[in-house]
Amino acid sequence: MPPDIQPIPRPEWSPLPFEGCYHVEGKVLLRLPHLSLALLRFAPGGTIHEHPADIDIDVICLEGHGRTSVGGVAAELHSSEHVRWPAGLAHRLWTEDSQMITLMVEHRPGAPDLPNG
Repeated sequence: MPPDIQPIPRPEWSPLPFEGCYHVEGKVLLRLPHLSLALLRFAPGGTIHEHPADIDIDVICLEGHGRTSVGGVAAELHSSEHVRWPAGLAHRLWTEDSQMITLMVEHRPGAPDLPNG
């Protein structure tokens, strides 16, 4: 049987379609019932508005640097670092005079357990 090859949901960079998001483009790479993956590209002065989510989200900084806040506490986020945004806590991500590319990992409820290895 041949591999089940599927197109990615949103392969081209496009502006985030949410009010309060500026100078940020995204690509949706994977959307499954238990997991979603997206790349976000921040220009200088880019921001995702502060908001809570009902799921846990891991933000992995792949290139550049910026800032994040979780529950009102801000910190710098640099390439090769990641931060977890726990469900229910307001969070935000932004750049000031830098650029940044992040991988967003959204963990959906009911995700299957994966074997260690």
